Amino acid sequence: MSSIPCKLLPLALLAALGSAQAQTQTVVVTGNPLGRDGLTQASSVLAGAGLALRRGGTLGETLDGLPGVSATGFGPNASRPVIRGLDGDRVRLLDNGGGSIDASNLSFDHASATDPLVAERIEVLRGPAALLYGGNATGGVVNSIDNRIPRLPASGLSGRAEGRLGSAASERAGAAVLEGGAGSWAWHADAFGRQASDLRVPSYTPVEDGAPLEPSRRVRNSAARSEGGAIGAGWVTSQGYLGASVETARNRYGVTVEPDVFIRMQRDKLALAGEWRARPGFFTQLSAQASHTRYRHEEVEGSGEVGTLFKSTGDELRLTARHAALGPLHGVVGVQAERMDFSALGAEAFVPGTQTRSTALFAVEEMQAGPLLLTGGVRSEHVRVAADGDAADAAEARFGAAASRRFAPTSASLSAGLGGPEGWQGSLTLGHTERAPAYYELYANGVHVATAAYERGDATLGVERSRHVEAGLSWGRGAHHIKASVYRTRFSRYLALDATGADILIAGEGGAADTTVPEYAFRAVRARLQGLEVEGRTRLWGGAGSAFALDLAGSLDTVRGNKLDSGEALPRLTPLRARLSLEAVATGWRVGAGLRHSAAQTRVPATDSATAGWTQLDLWAAGDLPFAAATSWFARAGNATDRLAYNAASVATVRGLSPLAGRSLTLGLRTRF
Repeated sequence: MSSIPCKLLPLALLAALGSAQAQTQTVVVTGNPLGRDGLTQASSVLAGAGLALRRGGTLGETLDGLPGVSATGFGPNASRPVIRGLDGDRVRLLDNGGGSIDASNLSFDHASATDPLVAERIEVLRGPAALLYGGNATGGVVNSIDNRIPRLPASGLSGRAEGRLGSAASERAGAAVLEGGAGSWAWHADAFGRQASDLRVPSYTPVEDGAPLEPSRRVRNSAARSEGGAIGAGWVTSQGYLGASVETARNRYGVTVEPDVFIRMQRDKLALAGEWRARPGFFTQLSAQASHTRYRHEEVEGSGEVGTLFKSTGDELRLTARHAALGPLHGVVGVQAERMDFSALGAEAFVPGTQTRSTALFAVEEMQAGPLLLTGGVRSEHVRVAADGDAADAAEARFGAAASRRFAPTSASLSAGLGGPEGWQGSLTLGHTERAPAYYELYANGVHVATAAYERGDATLGVERSRHVEAGLSWGRGAHHIKASVYRTRFSRYLALDATGADILIAGEGGAADTTVPEYAFRAVRARLQGLEVEGRTRLWGGAGSAFALDLAGSLDTVRGNKLDSGEALPRLTPLRARLSLEAVATGWRVGAGLRHSAAQTRVPATDSATAGWTQLDLWAAGDLPFAAATSWFARAGNATDRLAYNAASVATVRGLSPLAGRSLTLGLRTRF
């Protein structure tokens, strides 16, 4: 970690007093298959009041600001999590532990189909347990949990509801959940909806294709409307459950780079899940999950015609078994099978129809030796990616004949956690990860509007390979804690989208002039990412059982990445970030203020430009309504000083068109019964 300046360490320790707004918890469902507290897992959890205060319009916006987690941004409606500088297919998105099928990994302007409105908790996981969920989880796993398949017994009727109003985009959003049961049967129903206008931002001059436009206080074509819901039911006992759910989600949102284009998205999903616990025999717990997903994504022109249609159909099956102790070893083993059929038709279809098939065997084992806890994971996959090539009646031959590739990636990870005296804990993680190339990395060949480039895949690419090392140290006692980690990931083969230096001539349509766009190609290069994360909290006033407490909290993270052969920086990396907050908590209410700082990002590749640094002030408050049982209110003033800010992790074609939100006030009510 020699290239991380030592002068950051004192600053890190000052800022390392956690994030009061994050409200991260230590119990992790996804990364805790053996029922422990995740000592060797790098994890963050959002739930309860902390999730309500952070909940945004997208999954990426909701998680942005957690240590090591940032977000892409293609306008306010398409944002995917970025973990330690890794995005796209290197971050695995899950719904209740199962794969989330959509097209958000293909393009920055494609929104994730997971809506945080109905999530009860969201987990971010790194380490050996991530291998349970996908070999492409090089960066980590993000799991949204919503209880759509009941897993615990229920009696009578219960539910929760949340409504919120936001000023930055005139947002109106709400969600409601009803649950009930009788005897061994339980059921769940939910519905959600959101509507927003164009996002209001501080006064700025939009930049398009390098040319300034008229000054504005709105992000053009950023309005959105979404709605969805689900029903689920199951048989639940003290020894397990068996259930099913059906869900649908629809989203209509504008594309910022194309002022007269909007996207119409729909995802429908059928899920089955079951678990048998405390069973006799060698395997003491058996779990199964299966899902079928249909995804449809239309890019609608200003005339009302559908310019491009993206369709995906996906199936997933996971079987896991927890075995009885083998001496000091406890663990789970499993098998996973996935299939996805993808097609794109229309003017902006730069990838042919493809079929991806994968099967995997995985295991995570754990051993306690005194104060030392060892956790190891291994995953072996077989992946086939096939392309249809050009259609027989294609007006332009671009994809060639049908083709297919086979891959056999193998990944492994080992973590050691050591509990020390007086609340100290240390950990060390080593990992080797292999990822099969995605279909677009192999077979893309066409103009990609979101990146304003002609993208070419390479059907000869091999698996992406990386090695990872991370060291962590934490201390906690009562209301005080601090946690720090340093990491380095070295890729012997990193699949990067690099400029070739050539320009491609694109013929104009309907009498329009011909244009040229730069050519980019997917290539395997050597690369390195390294970073530092610190978070913590200390109580300035109030002891155990006190009616009033005052907490100081903060966090700091930074990541640096470059291509080893050329020394050029990797694209879209989040710069150094620091947060500092002060929160007062008393019986029935809480109020706080926090500063968020993002340093300037000047380490960028030649094809990008620097992003200025910024500092924003946030204020928040929450409390219980005295006249309504189990009902609480919350309020958040984001960017209270209305500072102009840009997201360095967003793609260059949209960054100058879409700043972060200006001064905004969000008000909401939450109730349970």
